[in-house]
Amino acid sequence: MESDTTVRRIKAFGSQSYAPQDNDGSRDRCGNNGYNGDPKRKPEVSLYLLREGVAAFLVSVFILVLWGLVHLSLQQLVIGKPSGEFNAVRARRHLEQITSVGPRPVGSHENEVLTVGYLLQQIENIRVETAAGPHQLTVDVQRPTGTFSIDFLGGFTSFYDRVTNIAVRLEPKGGTQHLMLANCHFDTVANSPGASDDAVSCAVMLEVLHSLANQSTPLHHGVVFLFNGAEENILQASHGFITQHPWAKQVRAFINLEAAGVGGKEVVFQTGPENPWLVQAYVHAAKHPFASVVGQEVFQSGIIPSDTDFRIYRDFGNIPGIDLAFIENGFIYHTKYDTADRILTDSIQEPEEPVTAAVDCCRINNCQRLCDNILAVLRYLLTSEKLADSSEYRHGNMVFFDLLGVVVVAYPARVGTILNYMVATATFLYLAKKGSLPGNGGGRYVRDLACCTGVAVLSWFVTLLSVLIVALLVTLLGRSMFWYDHFYCLHLPLWDCCHRKDDPHSHGVRLVELADLYFDVSLLLWCCSLVWLTQQGLCSAYVPMLMVAFPLATKLLLAKEFKHRGASMKYSVFYLLGLALPYVHFMFLLWVVFEIFTPIMGRSGTEIPPEVVLASLVTLATIFLSSFFLHFIYLVRSTKWILAGLGSVFMVMFLLMSCGVLFPYSGSPESPRPKRVFLQHTTRTFHNLQGQVESRDSGLWINSFDFTGIQHITPHVPEINDSFRTDCPEDRPFCGYPWYLPVKSLSKKNWYLPAPEVSPSSPVEFSLLSKEETSWGTIKMTFSAKGPSHMSLYLLPHKGASLSTWSFGDGTPQFDLSGEYFIFYSHGLDAPTWTFWFEIQPPRDPDPSGPEGMISVAISTHYFFGPDQRTAQLEEILPRFPTWAFPSAWVSTYDMYRY
Repeated sequence: MESDTTVRRIKAFGSQSYAPQDNDGSRDRCGNNGYNGDPKRKPEVSLYLLREGVAAFLVSVFILVLWGLVHLSLQQLVIGKPSGEFNAVRARRHLEQITSVGPRPVGSHENEVLTVGYLLQQIENIRVETAAGPHQLTVDVQRPTGTFSIDFLGGFTSFYDRVTNIAVRLEPKGGTQHLMLANCHFDTVANSPGASDDAVSCAVMLEVLHSLANQSTPLHHGVVFLFNGAEENILQASHGFITQHPWAKQVRAFINLEAAGVGGKEVVFQTGPENPWLVQAYVHAAKHPFASVVGQEVFQSGIIPSDTDFRIYRDFGNIPGIDLAFIENGFIYHTKYDTADRILTDSIQEPEEPVTAAVDCCRINNCQRLCDNILAVLRYLLTSEKLADSSEYRHGNMVFFDLLGVVVVAYPARVGTILNYMVATATFLYLAKKGSLPGNGGGRYVRDLACCTGVAVLSWFVTLLSVLIVALLVTLLGRSMFWYDHFYCLHLPLWDCCHRKDDPHSHGVRLVELADLYFDVSLLLWCCSLVWLTQQGLCSAYVPMLMVAFPLATKLLLAKEFKHRGASMKYSVFYLLGLALPYVHFMFLLWVVFEIFTPIMGRSGTEIPPEVVLASLVTLATIFLSSFFLHFIYLVRSTKWILAGLGSVFMVMFLLMSCGVLFPYSGSPESPRPKRVFLQHTTRTFHNLQGQVESRDSGLWINSFDFTGIQHITPHVPEINDSFRTDCPEDRPFCGYPWYLPVKSLSKKNWYLPAPEVSPSSPVEFSLLSKEETSWGTIKMTFSAKGPSHMSLYLLPHKGASLSTWSFGDGTPQFDLSGEYFIFYSHGLDAPTWTFWFEIQPPRDPDPSGPEGMISVAISTHYFFGPDQRTAQLEEILPRFPTWAFPSAWVSTYDMYRY
């Protein structure tokens, strides 16, 4: 047997048939293709195989360099001096002032009075300062009342009463007919100061308003800056504006500023519907572009349990727009850690300060880059002729993506379809030509390609199955979410090397042939995904297009080098360089996927095993990334040390995880990874058909919003344990508990700890006003409710009964995934009594084993602020939670009635 340093002299690879026969006349299949040179001809060239260390070094450097480029692109870098149009000190002051009042739930004094007052004061200052300029500024405080239904979270209905909008109209003096809309929201969820979601956007909008109002050149069109005060109540204020405000009829397009994380670069993750000119405007104008059509298609698929005002403007206003959001660090999104000090604003140089650095390359802040982008894009749109009649340009979608945050590539989807099919055609022609070479008679190449494709797919399936078994084992060991605070431990080294078998008796050419064959396999599989995604009409098909076009072009350009020298260092380096662009973009997309989905596992509920989700994502990412590395695997003389090293790392990480060394959560002020827990001190009252109290109890109702439940909480708060797990009585609306949102399907594991009764100072007043039979056979029931700013109404028709119509939304009752009806209610200040009605069709044959009556009606109240928010029991138990937990607590009540 020859040593590794021996150069094997063999027949030129390209001059022979693809799949020759062994000495016995048979032909090896995919795993062991033999080769015998023609003895009548002399060896012509030397084909080299890579040393294992060289191959590992090249691949490692390739991955690390590209990963470094991805992370560099995620840093907020800008070349050049600040423009001077943006005042960082003032923006910082706005942000700190808005967040200084603390959480701002709808209906609270902090939201409706303090924040509204501050915003109006700043807007008035701008109006006075710019009164002599070419623009006029009009302010309108809107407090709309309305109702609508959407299919978010399985479907529910919303009713809002006197929520707050501050609409600021900036236009040339003399007026304008066409308006752009810029939207942010200043309200927050309970117990979160909401610096990133969404105070920083409102601070930026104030500065953009200031810049545009001070512009000496008159705008061609007008712009409405909407500071909406009820977005966290499931998009209520935006609905009130777009359906009721008189200015809404003149709005032609919008920009929505949101957050799904805390800090980082804001990404364009939704555009349209259609109207490609909006994407083109962003491409031309944005100074620091960051966009992905993949994010748009993933978000709009419903996989991510979230939504923004974009939906309201699109669905109820029928206007196109651009949705931007911060996505980094979603671990602390909607928690107490979303504070102003985590928003970068201090690191930039002020316009009036001298630039002292030799190279003026400064790390800018969230406010700076967001303001630069929004100001530039708005200016571009406000001078665009297309804004005047955007409906004329409503044709098709756009493929768009940025390259390392430097430039955005954008082209119409129809052009993308043509390009995708051209690349696919070129690939199939390449494969067909190889199959038609002399010596491949009888379809030997096609059979080998099919065989090795099957081996590759089977090995990937086995890899995925193996990883899922490991994930289930982790779950059974009770070590779920060990990666939550140790992100890179999630990526246990699992390489797809199942179909590479080192054969010490194999000649180098066998591995060279297999390398070439498995390159074709990767090309074929990526090409099939390209064709399928294109046929589905998905703009994301550009990803496999890149992963086919660049490797194919690289292979063709290097064919001569490979033919004469094999896996030489020169060939290897240029081969990897040819993969650089598609791979760096694909690695960026992987970063986005994990940046979004890893934090989501901390709030996705107790029913979805997160290891299964993340293990699947990691395995798919590894398979995709390693696809064209199979070419390298077969050009290496041996991979035993690489596999041994990866296997050792895997075993070490698995042992660390099994021993509990990797704890899921962290309370570190620098990088918190909190566990989310909801605590409601509630009193539940159940009435019978006669209106009498059937039962009554009080307790601390505890929801864990990740898969680990309370296993890590119990050692710190022993009272919270599985002996107090709740059940779900089917005859009680929403299990008889005060759900704030219709998410019970996400969190079926709940705990109910007995506690004294709550007694809020403003208890709910709920009554049946009238009950009458209609001429068409239904029973119309009218109710009134008076209570705190947040209430939830649950309707559960009994077996055989059904709701026919009601006073909510468009009049068509919309139920959730469990078949029940959820109505979310909120109000601002000084709201009147809530009055509503519904009609129910009585059952023809009542179920004697079911609850009495036709329908169960329940109403819950939620006290998110003020003196009623906390009780002595909550104040006693909250400090006992560990520092790595974020317990969000409030008082609630639940009252159920039978009719």
